[in-house]
Amino acid sequence: MRKTSPKIIIGRLEKIHLPDLTHFSLDAKVDTGAYTSSLHCHNIELTDKDGSQWVRFNVLDPDHPEYEDKPFESPVYKIKKVRSSNGYVEERVVIKQKAVFAGKKRIIQLSLTNRSEMKYPVLIGRRFLTRRFIVDVSKKYLFN
Repeated sequence: MRKTSPKIIIGRLEKIHLPDLTHFSLDAKVDTGAYTSSLHCHNIELTDKDGSQWVRFNVLDPDHPEYEDKPFESPVYKIKKVRSSNGYVEERVVIKQKAVFAGKKRIIQLSLTNRSEMKYPVLIGRRFLTRRFIVDVSKKYLFN
C-alpha cells in the first residue's frame, strides 16, 4: 500500500519559482479546469542539439516587469495538442522544469505558449495538482 502525504491547501492564485529559468515569485493562476500547466513565453523555436529535440524561448515578454531579454534552452519533453481557453487546439512544446511551489521543490511540466492576453504568466493545471493539493478558491497567495 502506497503511503500518501497530506494534501496542502493552496489558494486560487499562488507564487511559483522557476530557478533554472531565473524567475522567482511569478504569479500563477491555479486552474482545475486545465489539465496541463503553461508558461507565458515568446520566440519559441525548436532546434536540434546532439541528435535530440530542444526548444529555445524567452520567458514572459518585454512588457512584463520581470522580463529578462535572455533566451533559455530546454530539452523537449513532448509536443502536445492543447485546447486553449478560447477553444482552439494548438500544438505546444512541453518541457520539464524544477519549481518551488507551496514551499516544496517539485518537477513541473509546462507547455510553452503566448499568454500575453492573460492576466497571469503561469497557469497551474490538474496534472500538477492531483493528489498533492486542495484548492480553496476563497484564498490567494497562501505561500510565497
